[in-house]
Amino acid sequence: MPVLALLVLFTVFGPALAADPAVFRFEDAGSEARFQALTKELRCLVCQNQSLADSHAELAGDLRREVHAMMKAGKADREIVEFLVRRYGDFVLYRPPLDPRTAALWLGPIGLFLLAGLVGFIALRRRGATPPPEVAAEERARILALLQSGPENGATGTPSHKI
Repeated sequence: MPVLALLVLFTVFGPALAADPAVFRFEDAGSEARFQALTKELRCLVCQNQSLADSHAELAGDLRREVHAMMKAGKADREIVEFLVRRYGDFVLYRPPLDPRTAALWLGPIGLFLLAGLVGFIALRRRGATPPPEVAAEERARILALLQSGPENGATGTPSHKI
């Protein structure tokens, strides 16, 4: 019975234990909106597909606290982002800048799309360039004879089109 009680307690209160206990206090609604916008633009380094605002990872909580502390210290958004990029690299940004290091990231999908279009164009062009094979006169006569022979040879009657 005690095991069942513990199981029920952990099932009911488990999500509360996993939640980030940090509650951030802001001077005004503008600061809170700025914090939310900034943490939505920064990627969680653990989850990779979630922003800092959405992630429940411990590192994301630490980074949210760091962002909050830097905001309270009067740092501008740009300074906060530059600090995080220096520390963690461009990967922390959902939209990394276009520079020589990230050019493949930005231009790669366009290049792949153009390459696929070129391959498709060439394939369609080649398909239309080859004429259908010619049927020899003897083969044509044999096919017509089979089609015109009666049902005794498995034919269904006269052809409905000309070969």
